[in-house]
Amino acid sequence: MSKKKYLSGKKINTKPIKPNISVVELVDDYFQAYNAGRLSDACKLFTEKMLESDVTIGMSLTGALTPAGLGGTCIVPLIKAGFVDWIVSTGANLYHDTHFGLGLSLHKGKPNVDDRDLREKGVVRIYDILFDYRVLLSTDAFYRNVLKSEIFQKEMSTAEFHYHLGKFVYEREKALGLPHHSILSNAYLFDVPIYTSSPGDSSIGMNVAAMALHGNKFKFDVNKDVNETAAIVLNAKINGGKSGVLIFGGGSPKNFMLQTEPQIQEVLAINEKGHDYFLQVTDARPDTGGLSGATPSEAVSWGKVDPNKLPDTVVCYIDSTVAMPIITSYALHKRKPRKHKRLYKKLPEMMNTLIDLHQKSLKKIKNW
Repeated sequence: MSKKKYLSGKKINTKPIKPNISVVELVDDYFQAYNAGRLSDACKLFTEKMLESDVTIGMSLTGALTPAGLGGTCIVPLIKAGFVDWIVSTGANLYHDTHFGLGLSLHKGKPNVDDRDLREKGVVRIYDILFDYRVLLSTDAFYRNVLKSEIFQKEMSTAEFHYHLGKFVYEREKALGLPHHSILSNAYLFDVPIYTSSPGDSSIGMNVAAMALHGNKFKFDVNKDVNETAAIVLNAKINGGKSGVLIFGGGSPKNFMLQTEPQIQEVLAINEKGHDYFLQVTDARPDTGGLSGATPSEAVSWGKVDPNKLPDTVVCYIDSTVAMPIITSYALHKRKPRKHKRLYKKLPEMMNTLIDLHQKSLKKIKNW
């Protein structure tokens, strides 16, 4: 680039910050460099490009985000605004989300407490969040009772499981006179499919396993999860749209969301290029080999991200509990709500398209 091009960015602002400044002003005028600069880039990428009507947005959730209240304060408003079309979450986030849907309380605390004393008094700690051990027992009992229902006496994808579960949570919120602040109930209301990449790795999966000991017939169909998520991304792309991923944390949900493209290209042999937008919030370094820190440029080498869209990728090395409220507030202020895509109801149709294109691709190649 020319010297002029290098120096074409906004001049660094040194004006004193104003009292009662808005989040938008703070991001636009004062988040200027380092990870504040990347968070500003993230807000703008999300609002200016990813929230266009032709973009299908997948959100992945890792880490104890819902115990910190981020489900009701951030994720639910994004769902209601049509800013999230499908989700991959740890089971733990959905389990803790359920506490709030059942009217159970978690409390702010301090991280430097005596955990032996907490254990003796029946208090559970998630860093600086404290809650009664009976919250877990009550939530476990809710799941076991729900799993006894006739609708769960079969094998199904985690998306179908969470959809039916969301209806139960919604009805419980309504019966208790609670506002609908649960991720599960709002995903049910707006037909946002939610997947869990490791369904046995949470208290939800633990209760499913316990019920199996008593003859319960429910099972997770993980193969359906892999194919359905690929079908969602393929559907976005073949209809002239784009696919964007909004990643909070990393780990298994991040990979599960990104592996949709290798599933389409590498395994099913369908011609595709990769996700169009990649926005990640993480505190993990890339040089330790952990998936949370795996960069979008690395994802290009796997076919997970379209190489031509690499400039439309942002990684913020910052705590999700800091970044998510800022991104949410910024987006809700800058963009009007989008029409809900209601992908859950379209899954059978999208799966038929995936199967059809896969079969057509097999006729063109050998040794599949």
